[in-house]
Amino acid sequence: MLKKFLENIKSSELFNPEDRILLTVSGGIDSMVMARLFMEAGFNYGIAHCNFQLRGTDADSDEKLVEEYAAAYNLPYYLVKFNTKEYARTKGISIQMAARELRYDWFEKIRSENGYKYIAVAHNSDDVIETILNNLIRGTGIRGLTGIKEKNDSIIRPVLVFSREKIEKYQKENNIPYREDKSNQSLKYSRNRLRHVVIPELEKINPGFREGIIETAAYIAGAEQIFTKAIKARKNEVLSKEHDLIKIDKKALLKLNNIATYLYEFIREFAFPKESIPKILSKLEDPGKQFFSQTHRLLIDRRYILITRIKKDESREYDIYENTKRLTEPIQLALSTEDINPGFKPGSSRNIAFLNHSKLSFPLRLRKWKNGDRFMPLGLNNMKKLSDFFIDEKLSLIDKENTWILLSGNKIAWIVGHRIDNRFRITEDSRRILKIELSI
Repeated sequence: MLKKFLENIKSSELFNPEDRILLTVSGGIDSMVMARLFMEAGFNYGIAHCNFQLRGTDADSDEKLVEEYAAAYNLPYYLVKFNTKEYARTKGISIQMAARELRYDWFEKIRSENGYKYIAVAHNSDDVIETILNNLIRGTGIRGLTGIKEKNDSIIRPVLVFSREKIEKYQKENNIPYREDKSNQSLKYSRNRLRHVVIPELEKINPGFREGIIETAAYIAGAEQIFTKAIKARKNEVLSKEHDLIKIDKKALLKLNNIATYLYEFIREFAFPKESIPKILSKLEDPGKQFFSQTHRLLIDRRYILITRIKKDESREYDIYENTKRLTEPIQLALSTEDINPGFKPGSSRNIAFLNHSKLSFPLRLRKWKNGDRFMPLGLNNMKKLSDFFIDEKLSLIDKENTWILLSGNKIAWIVGHRIDNRFRITEDSRRILKIELSI
């Protein structure tokens, strides 16, 4: 087993012999066997153990075993105790998800702070099978059928090539101490039902079931790479980004075959579930229709599908004083007061406002636009509703929501990034101006 362990590390390029590796050791058979293999190989490694405080004295006994093992071999040892239930309650997530977030965040912290190259996790090939079946039962895309990666960024799985049976045999031959988690036998957990009931039945149908599904997972992983490359190519054609705004060209999207699959792949990173895809596609011709994930909003516009992160309430107003030179929140503005000569002509950039200083009342105020706001667009002598101006400018709902208004007293001086108010324009009599430049 040691020989295959070393051969696989080399052939899979998991790590170099001189690298420092942080082993995540729970005290269970898989992680204790992994630690023994690292010791026999003579690698440079440390031990990290998490006590999630979910199993009372059993968890404490696990901790004691790992601590004694690290001390016996004079290994660097890192321990953390989590209040997992409180974390799960605060975050509104399951205990399992809470434990996962806590441990991986902590492992990465220990790795980066102590000079370890990789974090080693003790998954075995049976875990791959159980993961694939579990994903298949719950419903999954192609990625859910690829199993568990042997190497993923700073995470490596050096014993993934071994079955649970081989790990158990190695443990007995070498009398390696370990502790059994009693919950592993409980059939109330779906993974345990797969392990103890479903997989043995499948092996009765096909004795080579385990080997077959591992081979199939490897094949699907290769197909997934081709699939991902094709998705990326189409994504570059259909999707564009303007600062924090994601735009999907509806016309280009509709030219694709298997539109639902493409759209899901385009937006899944924004936490939209696959169940929302048919609903979104059915409303492509309904401008103004909105869909929400936990983190993002999707808006159907005339030409585009627009996606933005859900923002906190932006009802706050910001004062700008006469001596203010720069504003960094909520947007970036550079301000300067200048004397001008007769005949001065302001530029035409929408992101720069030249305002007649003598007409301004300080402090100026910056806020989001509101229904009922009116201003006098540059070049006109009559008032216009901002809502009508936005329609004329063909601004989307998201564009309108992102628009800031600069006020002098109770008058709009500048619709930032769009148009100044005619009452604050530069005239022949103007001798001093306020120049405001928007950084985008």
